[in-house]
Amino acid sequence: MSGGQNLGNHAGRASSWLAVTVALAGFVVAGIGMPLESWLMIWIGIGLVVVGAILALVFDIMSDVVIDAPRVGMRAEHHR
Repeated sequence: MSGGQNLGNHAGRASSWLAVTVALAGFVVAGIGMPLESWLMIWIGIGLVVVGAILALVFDIMSDVVIDAPRVGMRAEHHR
């Protein structure tokens, strides 16, 4: 909180984290299936990634983005 303003939270909603977790689990399962040469694991992983992507669209995870107020004293002249 800056100056009494609530600038929001970057943590996101639980539903958004669920979608990301399902997609990440899919990448992990498919990644483990590759060196094991298990096509079943690879396709299960791909399926989980697709389910995670669908959940991300349904839950509209991009609406979790919080834009902070401009930082005081941060101008281009200070970075040269």
